[in-house]
Amino acid sequence: MGKKDLINPPDYRHDTVLPLPMEVKANAWAVDAACSGNPGPMEYQGIDLTTGAQVFHFGPCHGTNNIGEFLAIVHALALMDKQGISDKTIYSDSYNAILWVSKKKCKTKLERNAQTEPLFQVIQRAEDWLRKHAVKVPIVQWDTKKWGDIPADFGRK
Repeated sequence: MGKKDLINPPDYRHDTVLPLPMEVKANAWAVDAACSGNPGPMEYQGIDLTTGAQVFHFGPCHGTNNIGEFLAIVHALALMDKQGISDKTIYSDSYNAILWVSKKKCKTKLERNAQTEPLFQVIQRAEDWLRKHAVKVPIVQWDTKKWGDIPADFGRK
């Protein structure tokens, strides 16, 4: 089934307003980042897969796409933790970001300077949060080849 075959809202699902494949859980948030240039103006967001609503947004600030993908996952984890949510899944299409979160370290090569210092402060807070909190929800890699663009995609390709 291709993207053009999907109907919104889908008639084959009753747990979401989004055209999600059956294997994607609707009780989830999808996260994604966008960066104009790399580095460049970067932003990220989280989308609720049940409602299609934006749950959070950050940026733009000077950074890289990988940093945004990492921060988006940590932002989702921290927000779920703060709200007592433990039954949702987080989807990210970034293998690197998922790996960095599992290692609790943003392994960016971005130069730390006056322009990037505010972002490095946010990265430090995210790494500190990961060290002090248990990850209570699954983080699943979005299969773009199979499922199309992640619903949190900014659509700028």
